[in-house]
Amino acid sequence: MSAMGEMPMPGGWTMSMAWMRMPGQTWPGAAASFLGMWVVMMVWNFSTIQSCVSSATVEWFSQVHFVSTEPGPKRAHTNFLSVMADYALNDISDPEIILVPGGTKGTMVAAEDPRILSWLRKAHETSKWTTSVCTGSLILGAAGILKGLQATTHWYARDFLQKFGAQYLSERVVRQGKIITAAGVSSGIDMALQLAKEVSGPEMAKTIQLIIEYDPKPPFDSGSIAKAEPSIVQ
Repeated sequence: MSAMGEMPMPGGWTMSMAWMRMPGQTWPGAAASFLGMWVVMMVWNFSTIQSCVSSATVEWFSQVHFVSTEPGPKRAHTNFLSVMADYALNDISDPEIILVPGGTKGTMVAAEDPRILSWLRKAHETSKWTTSVCTGSLILGAAGILKGLQATTHWYARDFLQKFGAQYLSERVVRQGKIITAAGVSSGIDMALQLAKEVSGPEMAKTIQLIIEYDPKPPFDSGSIAKAEPSIVQ
């Protein structure tokens, strides 16, 4: 399933974003990566209009639409969450930003769905940015978009990523031209802030970071496979 919104940008033009998501993809971790990105994007949207409203140079489109292979509610395989898809993929032909979040069963299903892979290939040809969070990079890989490139994903899926011809890097965010991939769940916030910097400048990205108070100090230093104790990794 994807979500498409119109994002106002300085200078009077708008940016459309396609948020790819598939039925059965929203397990708790995937929901967290989705919500983290969502918070950044919504604050980005609000902050941009606040900075431009005095000069009245842009029109604000605040609605964000979720799109899937067909419209209707999409329930996670865990029954943890459902999201309403308002449009089909074909209704959003040329988004400027593509975002593919991850999951578990739904990710593997999507990576074998010719409708989704065909849409991604076509949309990527004209996108300004093609991005993923967590195992969403596996879907980009299945579409052939990451072949021969460096990329990241959730550490548990690193071997799968390499099967699609990508070189896995143990980094939270990896950029290759207009393609940005993020590792598991929380790194989606880092990627969204980097994307905000690339599109709207570092001052806007810093403003968003402050508004969402993103200054993490986790109680444990176990947030990567390189740091976690072997018993935890197992």
